[in-house]
Amino acid sequence: MQRKLGTDVGLTARMFLTLFLLAVVYLAFVGVLLLLHTGVVTIVVVVAVLLAAQYYFSDRMVLAALHAQMVTPQQYPQLYDIVGRLAQLTGMPMPKVAVIPSPVPNALATGRNPKHSVVAVTTGILNQLEPRELEAVLAHEFSHVIHRDVKVMAMAGFFATVASLIVQSGMWFGMFGGFGYGGGGYGRGRGSDEGQGMILIILVAAVVWAISFVLIRALSRYREYAADRGSAIITQEPSQLASALQKISGSMSRIPDRDLRQVQSANAFMIFPAIGARKGSLAELFSTHPSLEHRLAKLSELEARISR
Repeated sequence: MQRKLGTDVGLTARMFLTLFLLAVVYLAFVGVLLLLHTGVVTIVVVVAVLLAAQYYFSDRMVLAALHAQMVTPQQYPQLYDIVGRLAQLTGMPMPKVAVIPSPVPNALATGRNPKHSVVAVTTGILNQLEPRELEAVLAHEFSHVIHRDVKVMAMAGFFATVASLIVQSGMWFGMFGGFGYGGGGYGRGRGSDEGQGMILIILVAAVVWAISFVLIRALSRYREYAADRGSAIITQEPSQLASALQKISGSMSRIPDRDLRQVQSANAFMIFPAIGARKGSLAELFSTHPSLEHRLAKLSELEARISR
């Protein structure tokens, strides 16, 4: 029998509110750009192309960066059995399966939709987790694919990337006197007005980027909670995911920094970041993942509901 993930009303409301606030910030940003009659078409086009490439080729780019290798059922029969069982439980097409040669215990899923998805695990997590714990971790990754989180996060980050590029290009331009002042500018008159307008655009872009950075990180944390919840529903064993997360977290401190840096670029995709935030820490506000303590508390609540 297939297990539908259903809806967590509270979590969905928080995600909707975050997306709404992002939309408000972005609309205000676009309004300022239009008001100042600035030409940012080139930047928007560049960002659109980059995000489209990320959306359609994220699986290849992420896996290539991590040196992941596609594997066969003959190479990893137990892994394939787990993935196949989860595909049947969720009604999702069988994803491609990859293994990352790294001692860092972690897993990820990528791909733009269930028909074009890849689940990948590190050799470290294969060596460390029990089969039921690994199944819970992979169910978490299946949830990301079912929720189309790659698409959601790409859309959420579009104008944030535009703002970031405006700030970066503006700073570079300003270094060479491009704001209407100094040797590289127009000096006075129209050039000076244009330079002041450009400075205002950069300041607005910086504010938009800062606000959207915090909101996007919050949205990412909510998506992780949703994937944890999805794992609990699919496996009906939240305690197995909790056990897996504790094992992963506990082993991170024993992993050499060099190995952690090799996978840190894919932190946002992983089930557990190479460097995580602690409960009550301000750093969690800027983290892509909730703290271990908060995740365990949520899983404990789900365990109590399922066991009733």
